[in-house]
Amino acid sequence: MVRKGLGVSGMPRGLWFVAGAATLFIYGVVVNLPGWDFGRLLGVYLALFFVAAQVISYFAFAQGPTMPILVGGAFIVIGGLIMTFWQGAST
Repeated sequence: MVRKGLGVSGMPRGLWFVAGAATLFIYGVVVNLPGWDFGRLLGVYLALFFVAAQVISYFAFAQGPTMPILVGGAFIVIGGLIMTFWQGAST
């Protein structure tokens, strides 16, 4: 949304910036609600951020992911799932 705001002028620019800030705030609240430890939270955060960025890139900018992005993104998402659901012993 901020990127979109940088491409326009006047009142729409400010609205895009406010929408971007509000979205980032809501996103920050949602990923912090579970109360997980920071390491687990960071894994989930990065995976969600990657997926959200690709969806926005596709719909807002008509830029589909390339094969390297899909393969690398699969590793990001798999890593986030491992950090979220692996029930190993605590240190």
